[in-house]
Amino acid sequence: MRPLIVIRHVPKIDFMRWHVLGFAFSLVLTALTIGLFLTAGLNYGIDFVGGTLIEARTTTGPADLATMRAKLDALHLGEASLQQFGGLEDVLIRLPQQPGGDAAQMKAVQMARQALGANVEYRRTEVVGPSVGSELIRAGVLATVLALGAILIYIWFRFEWQFGVGATIATLHDVVTTVGLFAIFQLEFNLTTLAAILTIAGYSINDTVVIYDRVRESMRKYRTMPFRELVNLALNETLSRTILTVSTVALAVLSLLVFGGQVLKGFSIAMMWGIVIGTYSSLFIAAPLLYYVQPNRQ
Repeated sequence: MRPLIVIRHVPKIDFMRWHVLGFAFSLVLTALTIGLFLTAGLNYGIDFVGGTLIEARTTTGPADLATMRAKLDALHLGEASLQQFGGLEDVLIRLPQQPGGDAAQMKAVQMARQALGANVEYRRTEVVGPSVGSELIRAGVLATVLALGAILIYIWFRFEWQFGVGATIATLHDVVTTVGLFAIFQLEFNLTTLAAILTIAGYSINDTVVIYDRVRESMRKYRTMPFRELVNLALNETLSRTILTVSTVALAVLSLLVFGGQVLKGFSIAMMWGIVIGTYSSLFIAAPLLYYVQPNRQ
């Protein structure tokens, strides 16, 4: 059985010709991300800032968001957020954090249910206190840092320290720019988004390891080939595999984005961006960095 190959003959694309532009673009994108994070910040979801999330369904037909919002506003619980997801009857209600701790949050839920009436079916209710939100932020940051550290150690032991540096910088670039995407468009940043970021780190390092493995193989096979040409050769030889991987993962993520509903929207957007930026960083950051920190060819 023959393997599936997109490109029958190894192309001769000069990827290294564009790596300086790639470095410049990434520096600008990273600086923009850090600037937006420090100024505008992220639109944290209830998971991180506390509050109440209610998933409801109207039983008498399509939901009237304007009427439901007016009823909730009359309770003076703060600015409530309502949005449809899935069918016309499905509504996602977010109530802000209430002063007074968990007891006040539960009281707000009861008041909201009474105000909306008996024609609403409640499918899910989540209450997150501010202390839990702070702990989740710390745990999320720690998980991301530990993941990057584990990636560095893995690459260091499998290849050489030069490969580890390149892979870590490329993966960190993907993580930072994904956070920047959510800062630019003020998309809700929650635990699902954090899971997507960790998945992106895994996807990116997988693509990078395949390219690095081909670089190492070419180093042993072509001992006198200039390193610039050797990196280009490795990128071209793995290009067919890269295209196949990107295509199959993108189709799966696109299905989640279209059919997954509002709950998976943030995860799907982050993953779609991660596929693009992860492939880009493998081609124009991780591999070209080896040219500047050339590993031992003996």
